[in-house]
Amino acid sequence: MIQKLERQKEADDPHYQRIIRSSMITARAAPAHERVVTTLQELGVSADDTFFLGGMEKHKILSILKPHIFFDDQQSHLKSAAGKVPMVHIPFGIANEQI
Repeated sequence: MIQKLERQKEADDPHYQRIIRSSMITARAAPAHERVVTTLQELGVSADDTFFLGGMEKHKILSILKPHIFFDDQQSHLKSAAGKVPMVHIPFGIANEQI
């Protein structure tokens, strides 16, 4: 994972400055946020920023962060910010299960 490589580089070189910044943006709110936090911890992923929006539209945060790329499992979230941010649809998860 890229974060592991960057942590190793930081340990080897005290002057190294990270080049990857990770932000977690989720439509979830309390208490569902616990699942997000637990999953990230289990995967060994740490986010520089976390946003628990509780239903607020993600494009508002994306327009401020201006990420190089945005991943989401719901196409409706990708359409709301269309044209402003490079995006990738992740076709997994409950929202993408076939009936």
